[in-house]
Amino acid sequence: MGYRVVVAGATGNVGREMLNILAEREFPADEIAVVASARSTGDEIEFGETGRMLKVRNIEHFDPAGWDIALFAIGSEATKIYAPKFAAAGCVVIDNSSLYRMDPDVPLIVPEVNPEAIDGYKRKNIIANPNCSTAQMVVALKPLHDAARIKRVVVATYQSVSGAGKAGMDELFEQSRNIFVGDPAEPQKFTKQIAFNVIPHIDSFLDDGSTKEEWKMVVETKKILGSKIKVIATCVRVPVFVGHSEAINIEFEDEISAKKAQSILREAPGVMLVDKREDGGYVTPVECVGEYATYVSRVREDPTVDNGLALWCVSDNLRKGAALNAVQIAELLGRRHLKKAD
Repeated sequence: MGYRVVVAGATGNVGREMLNILAEREFPADEIAVVASARSTGDEIEFGETGRMLKVRNIEHFDPAGWDIALFAIGSEATKIYAPKFAAAGCVVIDNSSLYRMDPDVPLIVPEVNPEAIDGYKRKNIIANPNCSTAQMVVALKPLHDAARIKRVVVATYQSVSGAGKAGMDELFEQSRNIFVGDPAEPQKFTKQIAFNVIPHIDSFLDDGSTKEEWKMVVETKKILGSKIKVIATCVRVPVFVGHSEAINIEFEDEISAKKAQSILREAPGVMLVDKREDGGYVTPVECVGEYATYVSRVREDPTVDNGLALWCVSDNLRKGAALNAVQIAELLGRRHLKKAD
């Protein structure tokens, strides 16, 4: 006997990816409902590559009673309306928005990193999915933290335009085409031209000069790995369609060599170490698209601090940064709590 699963926001990039991953991983679902806003009602979406078509229902009129799990990819404003309704009806919400991430009564989960935290989900019947950049970073940090205790993290991100949704991807494509033919490349979605450029600004600015995206990485990492870790992030949008990259510098309490770190990462869950120290012996965003792993390369010692390491981290942000992590949370929830499927 399997679960009854709802995918909310099924017509968006992340929602579609959730359906793909549910199919790929053969999630034990007896029934799947796809819901979205009124403008998408009646559309049909394929369930992965199964050939099975699912008709989109209007979330405003959908009754969540009797459904087990809902994967939400509908943004904070809509989540604020619908997540409490689903949760109150007994349907566990796994939310991809930022709305509940810092709520002390809502667990913030990366299954390879803090699976035990999911046990607190019953307080609100809601589980939060971290920010895409946070998710891949903590997968790489956790095994190293267990080995030598992290004191401080300095990270610079290189985030793809898919993190800004379909509009971001369209803008990169259209600007690139316009530049080649000599037409204007005016920004619409982003604050400056994104084609052939980088923009050190993601989300709104805060009073201290950081952006909300940078703040998310700081507070979410602390909630997942431990409040004593010091974190500073610089988040940059780059002209890449899919796949986030991060240059991470880590300071540890205890001594750890690059060789030891490589050995640990080679065996770490969710991590794929590709670190050959030769031309092409590292992973770039285009190579991680469609993959489940968080790839780590360029592991080396940082001589500017005691017990320091530097590394390069790449992952498909639509997968591990969003849809895959949500499905993994659903799998974890089933194993630890729901235990409905055979």
